[in-house]
Amino acid sequence: MFFDIANTALSVLVVGSLISISFLLPERDGYLLDSSDRTKTFLKVTSGLWVIAAIGNLLSTLANIFESNLSEVLQATIIRSFITQVTLGKLLAYQVVVALLVFLLSSRIKRNGGGFWLMVIAFTGLLAPVFQSHSSSLGSHSLAIGSLLIHVLALTCWIGSVVALRLMATEDQALAFPRVSSIALWSSTAVVLSGVVNAWTRLRVSDSWFTGYGALIAVKVTLTITVLILASKLRKGINLQWLLPFEVGLMSVILGIGAVLNRFTPEETTPTTFDRVRELTGISMPPEPTLSRVFFEYEANGLILGMLVFVTALYIRGVVALSRRGDKWPVGRTISFAIGISLLDYATSGGLGLYAHFSFQYHMMAHMVLSMIAPIAIILSAPITLALRTLPIGRSKVERGIRGLLIAFLHSKPTAVWTHPVVALAIFDGSLFALYFTPLFGDLMSGHFGHLIMDLHFIGAGLLFFHVIVGIDPNPRKVHHLVRVVILLAAMSIHAFFSVALMSANNLIDGGYYQLLNRPWDTDLLSDQKVGAAIGWAMGEIPIVVALIATFIQWMRSDAREAKRADKRSATDLAEYNAYLEKLASREDK
Repeated sequence: MFFDIANTALSVLVVGSLISISFLLPERDGYLLDSSDRTKTFLKVTSGLWVIAAIGNLLSTLANIFESNLSEVLQATIIRSFITQVTLGKLLAYQVVVALLVFLLSSRIKRNGGGFWLMVIAFTGLLAPVFQSHSSSLGSHSLAIGSLLIHVLALTCWIGSVVALRLMATEDQALAFPRVSSIALWSSTAVVLSGVVNAWTRLRVSDSWFTGYGALIAVKVTLTITVLILASKLRKGINLQWLLPFEVGLMSVILGIGAVLNRFTPEETTPTTFDRVRELTGISMPPEPTLSRVFFEYEANGLILGMLVFVTALYIRGVVALSRRGDKWPVGRTISFAIGISLLDYATSGGLGLYAHFSFQYHMMAHMVLSMIAPIAIILSAPITLALRTLPIGRSKVERGIRGLLIAFLHSKPTAVWTHPVVALAIFDGSLFALYFTPLFGDLMSGHFGHLIMDLHFIGAGLLFFHVIVGIDPNPRKVHHLVRVVILLAAMSIHAFFSVALMSANNLIDGGYYQLLNRPWDTDLLSDQKVGAAIGWAMGEIPIVVALIATFIQWMRSDAREAKRADKRSATDLAEYNAYLEKLASREDK
């Protein structure tokens, strides 16, 4: 228990330091100033201690599984088996690797951009073990795990930003205070909402609220509301030096309670029967799919749903900010964004996302929506342009600010590499063969974490590809329209080849996953696979054709604009030449 709490506390302190380096401390054109030395020293110390705590947490968890002490599990063969064969062991080992990586790179941070990417890595290490938390064995698996991930993420940002503020010099505190206030507002809202959802998925309306587990949750909710009230007063600047340590103390208690809850499951008041399907997928076997069920069933994927809500809130905030300063944002772009987000939600949490866990043909439908249909709608909503017009600039003339950080990312060398049309095509279509013609597909489908990674990859690959081909946002690499057409034709050919190869396969590619589910409907798994390949071919070609038409339209508009510019230049040149002739003529007359 000690290592679990220490691991959680230290990871939060590490993330808080990285939040400070990335967004809060003063900088000059992205380079950190000398005032950041204290925070960087704190990061190095806490990340080193995090490595020790993460290793201790891994070993103590192993000892807890064997119901023995630490000395009895300190054997290379036992540890190796745990971190290579058990999912929880793999995730804890990943956390150790992340902690070590943060420690090694902490002394090399010179720019806030480097701190940002290290913060992202640290977040993955912090959140990885949550996928095997106490919520994973109960009902509404995806919603429970997703809400818990969001809860931990938001609470970490909240606590981390306040601790980071405490570490700063007084003059830097005044500079960082507005940003900490904004982080606290967004984080506290996410903490309360995700906490309520997670508590409902675990206990619902039952006698479990009157157990010790329920009492811990009640205490945590009460403390969270208390801290939320204090945070609101903090944002008003009331007794800053007194409230900061008190608020950090209360939030640390909340974090400790969360670590305790992660170790235990609620007491069952009624006996439950073993459900193999629920153990594998987190969802009980649904009835045979019908048109109404596919359209209207809903099984929330908590993490992706939370992401969609967050980006939607950011988009709305950007549109409102433009409206308040008198600028107009095209309604068509907002509608396009809403359509794209709705399609993503339907393919992950709606009926399509539900049946994608149990049938390959529905999985392929969801794949096509996530990677080929929804991304086009989102790309046409110009989210990067909206961000560039509404993100805050630097707090002084020498700071590049969050908007400058995004601009630097867009013009960075890695961005120039993966926005190359050939690279985007390789990620978009090449990953099809890497996923479906290797054991990777069965491995990813067999766990919630793997299924999440697969969905996020589909979305990311689609957004990248269509951003390069039909995107209206700024792109660091100018791609000629003819090249775009060639890339689209290549994508169409590769996709057709993949679909035909999958349709021709006479063996199952899922590694036994669907057979293990033993679904009572549509029992011919090979036929289901062939139908899925055919659906993927049909659904995949249509968006590419649409993108091809859009590319031709953009090409013609670009040529028309260039012709107008040429005409204007010609008219200007002609007027200058005529004026020159008139001047010569007037001289001759004289």
